[in-house]
Amino acid sequence: MATKQKQPKKKMSNAIRLTLFWAILVFGVLTFIALTSPRTNLKDVPISTVIDRANQGEISKIEGTGNDISITPKGQEKATEKSYIQGGVSTLLKDNILSKEARSVIKDSAPSQTGDALWNIAIIIVPVLLIGALFIFMMRQAQGQNNQALGFGKSKAKLYGLDKERVVFDDIAGNDSAKQDLEEVVDFLKHPKKYETLGAKIPKGVLLVGNPGTGKTMLARAVAGEANVPFFSISGSEFVEMFVGVGASRVRDLFAKAKKNAPAIIFIDEIDAVGRKRGSGMGGGHDEREQTLNQILVEMDGFETGTNVIVLAATNRADVLDPALLRPGRFDRRTNIMLPERRDRELILKVHFKNKPTEANVNLDALAAKTAGSSGADLANIANEAAIIAARRNAKKISNADLTEAFEKVAIGPERKTKVMNEKEKQLTAYHEAGHAIVGHVLPDSDPVHKVTIISRGSTGGVTWFLPPEDRSYTNVYEFKDILARAMGGRVAEKIIYGEDGITTGAGSDLRKATEIARDMIIEQGMGTTLRDQVFHDNNGGMVFDKMTHDRPYSNETAKEIDEEVETLIKEAAKRAEAVINHNRASLEKLANALLEKETVEEKEVVELLSDATLPKEARLYTLAA
Repeated sequence: MATKQKQPKKKMSNAIRLTLFWAILVFGVLTFIALTSPRTNLKDVPISTVIDRANQGEISKIEGTGNDISITPKGQEKATEKSYIQGGVSTLLKDNILSKEARSVIKDSAPSQTGDALWNIAIIIVPVLLIGALFIFMMRQAQGQNNQALGFGKSKAKLYGLDKERVVFDDIAGNDSAKQDLEEVVDFLKHPKKYETLGAKIPKGVLLVGNPGTGKTMLARAVAGEANVPFFSISGSEFVEMFVGVGASRVRDLFAKAKKNAPAIIFIDEIDAVGRKRGSGMGGGHDEREQTLNQILVEMDGFETGTNVIVLAATNRADVLDPALLRPGRFDRRTNIMLPERRDRELILKVHFKNKPTEANVNLDALAAKTAGSSGADLANIANEAAIIAARRNAKKISNADLTEAFEKVAIGPERKTKVMNEKEKQLTAYHEAGHAIVGHVLPDSDPVHKVTIISRGSTGGVTWFLPPEDRSYTNVYEFKDILARAMGGRVAEKIIYGEDGITTGAGSDLRKATEIARDMIIEQGMGTTLRDQVFHDNNGGMVFDKMTHDRPYSNETAKEIDEEVETLIKEAAKRAEAVINHNRASLEKLANALLEKETVEEKEVVELLSDATLPKEARLYTLAA
C-alpha cells in the first residue's frame, strides 16, 4: 500500500511575519496605554460638597475603597462622581459629620491589593516585553541580511531538472546543420563509454554563434532535453557585480553544482558580457569582468579533468571574445546558426501557425518567399501580428491579407494613415518613390519592385520595396552598384522635377544607407578601384575606450583614399540614376500619377506601368574598373 508522503511545511513569508510582528507591537502599546491611563473617568467633587448633598438626601450610595470614595447620586445606577478623604468612609462615620439617614448609604470595603500589584507589575513588564520583541525582530532581520551576504557569491543559475517539460530537436524547425553538429554532443552524454574506449574526449565547450532570434537558446535547451541531463542556465551579465571577486565566486559555485549533477550541461547566454578580450577595458587585470573570465577559463580547462560537464555558450558577437576562450580545450567547437532558408522559414511558419485558425487559401510558402533574411523570432512576430490584425477586424480566421499586412508592419513599420500631407508634399513623395522604382526596375542586377506606396510607414514618408526572387549567399559588385543607383533614384528624381532648389530632406535615410553600402564595399569587401582586393577592417569590438587607445589599421593617406573611393561610387550611382530617369521621364510621370491616385501600387501594376521603360546606354556597367 502506498504511504502518504508528508507535505513539507510552508514557511511563513516575510511579509506575513512583519505584519504579525507590528500587530503584536501595536496591541502591546495600546494595552500599556490602557493600563497606565486613569482607571476611572468619574467626576472629582470636594468632600464638603459630598457631605452637604448626603445630608440633604441627594445621594443614594457612598462607597469607599481605602481613601477613595465613589458617589452614586439619586436616580443613577452607577457611581458618576468621586472624592477623597483621609481615612476613607470611616472618618465620615466616626466624627458624626453625617446625619443618621446619610450614614445608611455608606458602604465600606477593604482596599484591593491585587489591583495595585497588577498595576505595578504591568508598568514594569509590558515595556520590557515590547523592548524584547523589538530586539528579537532586529536580530532576525540582521540574520537574514547576513544570510544574503553569505549567499552573495552563490551562482544564480536556474536548473531545469528532468521533471520539467523537455524540448527536443523535433520541436525546433529548421537549423538542420546546427542540430547535426549538436547531436554528437548529445550522443556523447548518452553513451560516453563508446567514445572513451576509442580514446575520444568529450568537447569541453560548444559556442553557438548566430544573429539575434535565430534560436541559439532553444537549441541549447534541446541538447539538454535530448541528452536527458540537468541543464544549468545563466546569463553572462549575472556573473558581474560591482564587488570584485563576486563573479569568480559565482563561476566556481556554478561549476561545483554542475559537477555534483554530472553529466550535466551549463548554458551561458550572451557570454560576450564577460568573455571580451582582456586588456581592452580601463580596469586592467584587476577588473571584475576579467577576473570572472579568468575563472571561467580555469574551470573549463584547468588541472581538473574528466568532469563530464559540457559548457554551451551563445553570442552574436564572436569577434569580440577572448582568444583564450576560443582555443581547443575550452570552446572546442563553434556552431554557426544561420538565418533560415526558404524551406526552413516555411517549416517555422507552420510551427507558429499550428494553433492559429487560418483560412483554407492561406499561402505560407508565399510568405516564406517574401521573408528572406528574417530570423525565427521575426517569423514568430509576423505570425503573432497576423493574429492580432485578424482579431482587430473581428475575423474568426487569419487571411492572406492579414499575413501581408503583418509582414509589412514587421519589416518596414506600421502604416501611419493619420499623417496628413499637403498636396505639394504628396506630389514630391510620389516622384521620389517613383524615382526609386524606375531605377530599380530598369537596372539588370537589381531586385524586382514588390510594392510602391506614398503612405507613411514607420519614420518614412513613403516606401519603395524591393524583394529578391530567391535567397542569396553572395552579392557581386554589379548588384551592389545597382543597389546604390536605386538608392540615389529618389534624390535624383527630386532634382530633375524640381531643380536644385527643390531638393528636400526626404532622401536623408537613402543617402545614409548608400554611404554605408559604399563604405562597406571599400573597407570590408575590397571592391574599390585603387584599393582593389584590400580590406581595412578595424576589429576593436566597437568599444569607445578601444577607439581612443588603438590606432587604425591604416594610415591617414589610406583613409583619404577610402573617402575618395566612397565619393566616386556615390557619384557614379547618381549619374546612372539620372540617366535612367531622364531616359524614361514619361514612365516616371505615369507611375507618380498612379501613386497620387491610389497611394499604393503593387508589383504587377508597377510592371505594367513601367513596361515601356528601358536601360539607356549611359547607365550600363560594361566591365569593372581596373
